[in-house]
Amino acid sequence: MTWGDALSPVVDAVFPPRCPLCGEAIAAQAGLCSACFAEIDVPGEPCCSACQRPFDIAQPDGSICGTCLQDPPGHDGIAAATLYGEGPRKLVLSLKHGGRIALAPMMGRMIARQATRVDDTWLIVPVPLHRWRIWRRGYNQAALLAREVAHTTGAHLLVDGLVRAKATPMLGGLGRKARRRTLSGAIQVDARHLAMLKGKKVLLVDDVLTSGATSDACVSALKRAGVETVLVGCFARVIEDGQ
Repeated sequence: MTWGDALSPVVDAVFPPRCPLCGEAIAAQAGLCSACFAEIDVPGEPCCSACQRPFDIAQPDGSICGTCLQDPPGHDGIAAATLYGEGPRKLVLSLKHGGRIALAPMMGRMIARQATRVDDTWLIVPVPLHRWRIWRRGYNQAALLAREVAHTTGAHLLVDGLVRAKATPMLGGLGRKARRRTLSGAIQVDARHLAMLKGKKVLLVDDVLTSGATSDACVSALKRAGVETVLVGCFARVIEDGQ
């Protein structure tokens, strides 16, 4: 039994467990109430084997969506805990901008459950933030999620495997091509870890996967460094036409 397990009844008595989405009483600190969890859309079959994009109808195993056929992804698959919707949006905003870092363990475990390929031979690398943004926010939410994924899977956390070499503006509102131009040269592998990364399998962790521009930049940097496999793990996957 860990100290956390031993102190859990005391914590629950002082701070009764509440659902982080609706505030209803729940049985344990780390979780959602049944009603809110039912509103979380978890990716499943049938879906594209390359990017996890849902299919409207059943498809043979290994089927690839039209988007991936036209523009094959550089990554080796996506493991998304949820499809972006109202519930996941609230959780992401609470973690990312609301300072509710206590949500990270639950959200990280949800990513780990989808990343079934990951074991203790993998490396877990978070999408990096520029140092000035970390200074303003106080933390990198992707790193908090990555820490829990590593703990759950037994994989090794390489928190500074990637660095954001230059500050970039917020990408919201930019098109896919504009996002890629903005991120050009911004993300690099930390030279200190080149030997560790070469030939390894990496789970790249972020909170939200939107256009894929940021993850593409990270995947490209990792592949150039000799990483064998890069699986993209995220808490919420945004599905839009053309993605």
